[in-house]
Amino acid sequence: MAGPLPLGDPAPADGHLPDDLPIDTSVPFSAYLHIPFCTVRCGYCDFNTYTSTELRGAKQEDYASTLISEIGLARRVLAGAGALRPMDTVFFGGGTPTLLPAGDLARMLEAATSAFGLAEGAEVTVEANPDTVTPAVARTLAAAGVTRMSVGMQSSVPHVLASLDRTHRPENVTTAVAAAKDAGLAVSVDLIYGAPGESLADWEASLDAALALESDHVSAYALIIEDGTKLARQIRRGEVPTPDDDVQADMYELADARLAAGGFDWYEVSNWARTPEQRSRHNLAYWRGSDWWGFGPGAHSHVAGLRWWNVKHPAAYAQRLAASESPAAGTERPDAESRTLERILLLSRIREGIAIDEVPTANRNRVAGLIADGLVDPAAAIRGRVQLTLRGRLLADAVVRELTD
Repeated sequence: MAGPLPLGDPAPADGHLPDDLPIDTSVPFSAYLHIPFCTVRCGYCDFNTYTSTELRGAKQEDYASTLISEIGLARRVLAGAGALRPMDTVFFGGGTPTLLPAGDLARMLEAATSAFGLAEGAEVTVEANPDTVTPAVARTLAAAGVTRMSVGMQSSVPHVLASLDRTHRPENVTTAVAAAKDAGLAVSVDLIYGAPGESLADWEASLDAALALESDHVSAYALIIEDGTKLARQIRRGEVPTPDDDVQADMYELADARLAAGGFDWYEVSNWARTPEQRSRHNLAYWRGSDWWGFGPGAHSHVAGLRWWNVKHPAAYAQRLAASESPAAGTERPDAESRTLERILLLSRIREGIAIDEVPTANRNRVAGLIADGLVDPAAAIRGRVQLTLRGRLLADAVVRELTD
């Protein structure tokens, strides 16, 4: 299970949005549907997920109906605030969404579409464990309106998967991707690099395997050690080594080179797509600060600068909705300085970067130093934008500090 939720301010029991909230209905609207179930907990994961022994009063078979109740609440709240818009993107994340029957995912999507509508050409993504994807599952999802599947590959090397506590069979990645393609879905594969015991040769093998799948999109994330996870405890006890930053940097550079040679172009520090149309529009909505409602236990939402988050445990989530109450646990409205910091943090990571005019005036003269250090593209700066170089992507946090401190 993830760490504690933010404190924030109390959330209204009816979910009412503040009357003075500056809602702009021209801003795109997205929906995130959190499926908090996993067969086992991966040692590195700090997401809000639960195995069957941890549910205590919640049932997987009831989950779709419970989440649909929150969709009804969201419809009432947004309609009351004059903020109803069709969904530009929908994302089923987790956890393992495909642990639920495909029909349950279809029911939730149908309820959300009925409540809000789907924009023309909307992107609808389902995350999937390779062991849970069959041709029948893929066809059911496609028929329900899903357009894209994100397959959790992580690695093609058995000992690396074991170090991450991943239980899927590597060969099932190929069959899952084939099933998704045959159903007409776009496909993304997710990779993790820097696992304990993973060599550069291991990582190269995983990249080659991912390229052989001929997917539309690849995400590659450096392993981060989160407090409270099994992996963090193993490292603290000296059972496994701490990930090496220099090795992870070498792995990132290798990924960028191999993916570029394979026809992919980076568009966010950890994401590559074959064409601009195949970028994850849902993730871009987050990075660009659009509005979204997060459904499910522990899910976070954002509308017009207001943020709120739901209670974490599925049982508490179900109890709130059964009582016709909002499942929100807290809320906050970041001040202007915090919003500027977050905007720089997020926009600087994407290929288009951020306009220099959006950087605090006192920090704009630091762009020249970032160019001199090889972190920011000089041609883009002449056009008025801060865009990261390859070296800048490796040191993105340092760039943000220079632009905001």
